[in-house]
Amino acid sequence: MLRVIATLAGIYALVVLLAWFFQDRLLYLPHMGREHIATPADLGLAWQQVDLATEDGLTLDAWWVPVENARGSLLFLHGNAGNISHRLDSIRQFHRLGLSVLILDYRGYGRSEGRPSEAGTAQDARAGWRWLIEQKVPADRIVLFGRSLGAAVAAELAAALPSREQPAALILESPFRSVPALGQRLYPFLPVRWLATLDYPTERYVRQIEAPLLVIHSRDDEIIPYGEGEAVFAAANEPKEMLTIRGGHNTGFVESEPEYSASIDDFLSRHARLTRQP
Repeated sequence: MLRVIATLAGIYALVVLLAWFFQDRLLYLPHMGREHIATPADLGLAWQQVDLATEDGLTLDAWWVPVENARGSLLFLHGNAGNISHRLDSIRQFHRLGLSVLILDYRGYGRSEGRPSEAGTAQDARAGWRWLIEQKVPADRIVLFGRSLGAAVAAELAAALPSREQPAALILESPFRSVPALGQRLYPFLPVRWLATLDYPTERYVRQIEAPLLVIHSRDDEIIPYGEGEAVFAAANEPKEMLTIRGGHNTGFVESEPEYSASIDDFLSRHARLTRQP
């Protein structure tokens, strides 16, 4: 019996060690599609490739998809897998809403240089924000949008901006409270809170944000539980709204049309004062 217990303890210790050592690889999944599968031109959209310079000297790959007479511009921060070309359906949705879109690949993703890290994704988001400001887009006409991991990155950016540079709105889709909190919820048999070296504390960030906030989450989300989005929403300041959609983690925004786009349109008109241009 003691030998069995010792063996099981050894196996558990090995699992814990592997989880600690490989946690970056569990969160960042740039290898799930580095090559572009299409471009906005395949949807009939005008676009241009943009090189973004980060504060630490890296070059990021980004797309600028403008709209004529745009109601505003949207900085798109995607999730933890794939690259910008896998987000064309979302780009088309926001284009139809009258928003010009800047979407970037984090360091180490797609054609961007470097390796992903928590400090690095924060710098990457700032590079996108800085580019929009340099293009003479006023801060109060910029919408920050983050999905999944990107929700944490977007929330961090919004929290770091001074009051005079707050965005028109912040949209967080499928957010989580923090990496340790989500990990402990998904892997209750592991001491995740003790093991985690990554944080991404979205719940803490939203307490510092002044911009109008829209939280979007699906009750059917099989990766980030709906309760995570509820907790982020509860922690945030007013004005805020929560949109409950249907569908999977990676498909809800499509499965929930047309309510998804209509709700974002209404939120931007009422809270961000970004109305459609004639």
